[in-house]
Amino acid sequence: MKDKKYLRLLSEEYPNSKAAAAEIINLRAILALPKGSEYFFSDLHGEYEAFRHMIQSASGVIMSKINEIYGAELSEKERKDIAYLIYNAKAEIARRKKSENDMDKWMKRAILKLVVIAKAVSTKYTRSKVRRKLPEHFAYSMDELLHADEDINKKHYYNQIVSAVIDCGFGEEYIIEMADLISRLAIDHLHIIGDIYDRGSHPHKIMDYLMQCHNIDIQWGNHDVVWMGAATGNWPCISNVLRMNISYNNFDMLEVGYGINLRPLASFANEVYKDDPCEYFMPHLINENKYDPVDPMLAAKMHKAIAICQFKIEGQRIKMHPEYDLKNRMLLDKIDYEKGEIEIRGKCYPLRDKNFPTIDPENPYELTSAEERLMNILEASFVNNEKLHTHIKFLYSNGGIYKKVNGNLLYHGCIPLTDEGKLKMCKLGDFVGKGKEYMDYLDKMVRKAYFNPVDKNGRDADIMWYLWLGKQSPLFGKDQMTTFERYFIEDKKTHKEHTLAYYKKIDNKEVCENILKNFGLTSEHSKILSGHVPVKIKDGESPARGEGRLYIIDGGISKAYQKQTGIAGYTFIFNSRIMALAEHKPYSQLQKDGTQKFTSPKVMIVDEMKRRLTIEDTDIGKQLRSKLENLKRLLKAYRRGYFKESNEKIRLS
Repeated sequence: MKDKKYLRLLSEEYPNSKAAAAEIINLRAILALPKGSEYFFSDLHGEYEAFRHMIQSASGVIMSKINEIYGAELSEKERKDIAYLIYNAKAEIARRKKSENDMDKWMKRAILKLVVIAKAVSTKYTRSKVRRKLPEHFAYSMDELLHADEDINKKHYYNQIVSAVIDCGFGEEYIIEMADLISRLAIDHLHIIGDIYDRGSHPHKIMDYLMQCHNIDIQWGNHDVVWMGAATGNWPCISNVLRMNISYNNFDMLEVGYGINLRPLASFANEVYKDDPCEYFMPHLINENKYDPVDPMLAAKMHKAIAICQFKIEGQRIKMHPEYDLKNRMLLDKIDYEKGEIEIRGKCYPLRDKNFPTIDPENPYELTSAEERLMNILEASFVNNEKLHTHIKFLYSNGGIYKKVNGNLLYHGCIPLTDEGKLKMCKLGDFVGKGKEYMDYLDKMVRKAYFNPVDKNGRDADIMWYLWLGKQSPLFGKDQMTTFERYFIEDKKTHKEHTLAYYKKIDNKEVCENILKNFGLTSEHSKILSGHVPVKIKDGESPARGEGRLYIIDGGISKAYQKQTGIAGYTFIFNSRIMALAEHKPYSQLQKDGTQKFTSPKVMIVDEMKRRLTIEDTDIGKQLRSKLENLKRLLKAYRRGYFKESNEKIRLS
C-alpha cells in the first residue's frame, strides 16, 4: 500500500470492486484492438478545399474500401459515385437533385451504402469510441444502423429508421453527416506538421475545421509562428504577415475572415504612392476575392507601403537584438539614395525601384509619424481580434515546436547541425544548447511571449520573428531571408537563400538516427517527419532521406508551389500494418455541371510492421497499461478490505 493516497483518489472514480473490474475488462479489450490510423500532413498554406478533399477521401483509403466492399457488385462508375458522395456530399446531392426522378429513393439507397462503408472503417474501434464520433442529433439512429446484424427480424426495423429520417426531411443532412463520419473513422489521429498559414486564401477555414477534430496535434511552422507573434502585437510579425498576404491577394481572408482593418493602410498607401506604379509589388492573382476585391494597383501600393514599414521595423529590432546575428539584413543604410544603388557584401547593384518617399537617408530606420500611427492601428486590429486569438490559443494548446508520437519525431523544418552532421551548439541570449534541449527552450520562450510577456509592447514576441527568419531557427533553416533583394534587385544571385548544413547531411542514415536518439527514439521503425521544403518530384527529388529514416512531406499542396514540385502534396500514413506515403495530384474544382473529377493518389508502402500493431503498442497504450495496473492494485485493495466499497453513484464535479 505504498501508493495508498493515489489509490484512494482512484477509488473515487471506481467506488467498488465491480466498477474497478469493469474498467479492467474494458481496458484489456481496448489494448487488444488494432492501432488506429495516423495521418500526417504538412504545409497546407491556406488551401482549405484541397486539404478537406484529402481528409474526406482519407488520401485514397476510402476509395480502396469502396472497391474492396463493392468491387464485385457495382460498376466502376457506381463505385466512384459513392466516393464522390463521401468526398463532397453537398455537391453530389445538388447534382443528384437535377438528375434523379425520385430523390427519396436515391437518398435511402445512398444512406444504406454509406452505413456499410462506415461499418468497414469502424472495426478498429470500441462501440463507445464510435459513439463519441457520432453527430449529436443523429447519434442514436446511426449507432443502431452501424451495429445492425443480418437478423431478418431486424431488417424491417433498420429500414424504418432510414425511411423515418427521410420522411422527417433530414435525408440530406443525414447523408452529409454520415459522409463526414466515415472520414472521421478512417483517420484516428491527425498530425499537421506546420505552415497552415499564408499563400492560400483560407487558413482561417482550415483552423475552424481543425478545431472540430477529436485527436489532433500541430507542429508549428515558420508561417504559423509569425501569425502567433502578430497576435501579440509584435510589429515585425504584423508587417510580415500583412506583406505576405497582400502579395497573394488574400484580402477576403484578412478583412472578412479575420476582420483586420486595412482601410488605414489603403489610405496611407494611396496618398504616399499615388504617382508610383509600384510595378514590382503587384500581387500574385492566384486567389480571387469574393467579398473584398481590391484593385491590383491599390494592392501594389499597399504592398510596398507595408514592406517599407517592415524593413524599417526589422532594422530597429536587429539593433535591439545583437544576439540574433542579423546585422547583414540591415540594408536601408546601404543604399545610395542619390545614385539609386545599394552595396551588398562589397558589390554595388542598381535598384529597380528608386522611389522611397518615407525614408530619411540620414535615419533610414525611423518610421514617419504617419507610419507610426498606421502601425498602432494595425496592432490594435491583431491584439483585439477575438477570432484570431481563438485560433492562436488552439495552436498553443494542441501544438509545439516538435512532438514525439508512437516512436516518430515530428517537426516542421530542421534540427541545427554542424558541417560534420553533428548536433550544433546554439547560442541565443543566455541560452546555450543543442538538439532537443534547444527545441525545448524555443518552445518555452514562444509560450512565454504569448501567455506571460514582460514587455507590454509585444517585444517578447521578437523570438517568434526570429524563428521566422533567424539563422539558427529550426523553423526556417536558411542563412538569410532575402525579401528586400527580391523586390529591389534584378540580379537573381542576390535572391539566393542557402539552406543550412542539415539539408546536406540528412541523406546520411547515421545522422538521422543520431537525431532520433537525441530525442530518445531508438526503434528500427522510428521516422523523422518534417515539411517546410517542397520536394521537387519533377526534378528527381525524393521525399525519403537517410535510407528511409526521414521523410519531407511538403509536396506542394499550395498552388504557388505546384509548378516547382510537379505534384500537389503528400500524406504520410501509419496504421496497424504499414507506413505509407500518398502522393497527390492537383485538386480539381467542381465542374460546371456539378460533377467531380478526382484522381486517386499514388500510394507507396515505405515500411511494414513485423506484426499487426495494437493499441498496447502505442503511447496511449502505455498510459492505459499504467492505469490498468493501478486498477488491479485497487481491486486487490478492495478484496483485502483496505478500502470500504461504496454502492453510491459517482458524483460528477
